Amino acid sequence: MTVKQLSLPELADACAASGVTGVGLWREPVQAYGVRAAAKLLRDAGLTVTTLCRGGFLTAISPAERAEAIADNRRAVDEAAALGTDTLVLVSGGLPAGSKDLPGARERIADALAELGPYAEEHGVRLAIEPLHPMYAADRCVVSTLTQALDLAERFPAHQVGVAVDTYHVWWDDQAPAQIARAGAGDRIHTFQLADWTTPLPEGVLNGRGQLGDGAIDLRAWQAHVEAAGYTGPIEVELFNDGLWARDGREVLTETTERFRAHTSP
Repeated sequence: MTVKQLSLPELADACAASGVTGVGLWREPVQAYGVRAAAKLLRDAGLTVTTLCRGGFLTAISPAERAEAIADNRRAVDEAAALGTDTLVLVSGGLPAGSKDLPGARERIADALAELGPYAEEHGVRLAIEPLHPMYAADRCVVSTLTQALDLAERFPAHQVGVAVDTYHVWWDDQAPAQIARAGAGDRIHTFQLADWTTPLPEGVLNGRGQLGDGAIDLRAWQAHVEAAGYTGPIEVELFNDGLWARDGREVLTETTERFRAHTSP
């Protein structure tokens, strides 16, 4: 998504030119290109698919909507397996229209995970609950902290359900370092993502993630937290930013790799 202006073939070429060996994918462009065709394209380019995003949106109340959400998440697991990644990132979903029941919404997520966890395990895929910043709680994700995410994940085996740690969403939370240690102790850090926090936020706030080094987040400190917790997996950069998307994608990818080297530890 950092360079969503690039087609998948362009992305594969640009990653090769920039020395990037892994890529986290989003379902929509993969589906448009064809899941198996995308898997072959990236495999032939020497790229590892680190994660697939996203599953989730599991908070619906009506039986029909819940059944469709479960079916869509099963399809997402199938897609992740076909792409060769072991991690499907979940954005859990916001409050249903007219509802103010946050605890009930979170409990429905747990009910869905009880169905999806075993299915994911059968396909060699782990589910990573991603807590989103509280400003998204109403419409996008009722799981706002790593504490909440782990309280859900720990109901299930770690090889089925863990968490995604994204600096953009957790940097403000003084409890997050301890929760990262908790997640690491349980082998539940399934992915680690970087984005910076810049202000003012844009209208709609969704596409406000800052380029690495442009904002308020101490990225090296968060990297140190996850590594101290035992995480040794890929580090993804996930930037939703209209300004970056308006630029040449290859230029943005080059800039992002340079920023990554400048603002993270080797």
